[in-house]
Amino acid sequence: MAGFKTEVLQLPGWDHFYSGKVRDLYVPAGVSFADTDRVLVVASDRISAYDFVLSTEIPDKGKVLTQLSLWWFEQLGDFANHVISTEVPEQVAGRAMVCKKLDMYPIECIARGYLTGSGLVEYKASGTVCELPLPEGLVDGSRLSPALFTPSAKAEVGEHDENISFEQTVERVGLEVAEALRQKTVALYEQAEKIARERGIILADTKVEFGADPSTGQITLGDEVLTPDSSRFWDAKDYAPGKSQASFDKQFVRDWLTSNASGWDKASGQQPPALPEDIVAKTRARYIEAYERLTGQDFSA
Repeated sequence: MAGFKTEVLQLPGWDHFYSGKVRDLYVPAGVSFADTDRVLVVASDRISAYDFVLSTEIPDKGKVLTQLSLWWFEQLGDFANHVISTEVPEQVAGRAMVCKKLDMYPIECIARGYLTGSGLVEYKASGTVCELPLPEGLVDGSRLSPALFTPSAKAEVGEHDENISFEQTVERVGLEVAEALRQKTVALYEQAEKIARERGIILADTKVEFGADPSTGQITLGDEVLTPDSSRFWDAKDYAPGKSQASFDKQFVRDWLTSNASGWDKASGQQPPALPEDIVAKTRARYIEAYERLTGQDFSA
């Protein structure tokens, strides 16, 4: 993993199994990963950008990600999800979930409802997004209707995910599963986009992950869902196509890292610098505001 070594918590009843960029996985004590049917998923306060885990954490970020995911899982009741329980060790209360161990598909399922980011760069060069042709005359922030399904192949931690075509998705998971992933991803996005819009937030795009429930074969939502780490959230009242949109996600951190203020060269391959206190505070505030505006609930650390 690119970045700093992570601290592994010792949790009663659970053995650490794996650490990703943000999440740590635990299995029941004394049970191997191969033999368990459940895992403890702990969201840390780590933040990643450009495939690096930054040396600076964002206080309470893990709790925001977990609590917002749980809220979305409730809103999206038509989509089976992996949550079993929120009864977790006290050290990780509020930032952890006991979840079904799924057979995860090696696909990042991305729905794009607005033209921005890397999609905008490609569109300007070729008139396409992930090789899908789009109408002429679109600008930064243009709405895409219907939303695009633009899958990517999961990379090893620290490597770039690779955009792939639907045909390449079929090669990896088969036609039936590929079509189901496309349908579920777009349907989930459209339902969530409507919910967010009613709360003054535009859901520009999102990444979700699915796996098969080993006991039933049912395609099931895993990992996090519709958080500021996995989605682009914009303020609806300030939305205007043709310009960069004010965001509630970690794009704020990316923008600082690539600004002159950071002194960091994205192409250097070097570890990014520590985030200044004001960037940390503003990032935390954006995550919490996204949670509070979407859920209508006060965030309690």
